[in-house]
Amino acid sequence: MNGDHFIHESAYVDDGAIIGKKTKIWHFCHVMSGAEIGENCVLGQNVFVSGKVKIGNNVHIQNNVSVYDLVTLEDNVFCGPSMVFTNVISPRSEIRRNIDEYSPTLVKHGATIGANATVVCGHTVGRYAFVGAGSVVTKDVPDYALIYGNPAQIAGWMCECGVRLDFGGGNGTAECNKCKRVYEMQGLVVKKIT
Repeated sequence: MNGDHFIHESAYVDDGAIIGKKTKIWHFCHVMSGAEIGENCVLGQNVFVSGKVKIGNNVHIQNNVSVYDLVTLEDNVFCGPSMVFTNVISPRSEIRRNIDEYSPTLVKHGATIGANATVVCGHTVGRYAFVGAGSVVTKDVPDYALIYGNPAQIAGWMCECGVRLDFGGGNGTAECNKCKRVYEMQGLVVKKIT
């Protein structure tokens, strides 16, 4: 392990875990062997990271989150308090699932997952998507989408800075009121153009 990070004395980081520079791992966390955590990340109290997890740089995982095998969090992802990842579609206590039966989950660059949300495994949360608190993600989420509910549905679009975009109810362009980035929408595809 790299010595240029902080691990609270109550946390367990197993041998074989990779922890990047300036990453902070707080009270009562457990990071298993094989986990890869990038630079400048923050793991809040009581976070669990399984051994077949990849976490990018500048990822913030708030209190009481478990990141299970085959979950990948790209750079700049935010996971709100007590949100939930899964990795098995049909769990049964009496049937042990092999890792080749797990369904991978990908959370792309800059996405936010709100407090108490659940991401059902096998799905991708797009770049800079915003999953509202308490939502249940049951399908792929497009880049920049604002989704919420159970099951979560698209309710709008978000700027990279976290402000809601206004496309005027249809295809076209939108400029962020805060940072002035400009986006183009065609169907369910939103792209930043400036």
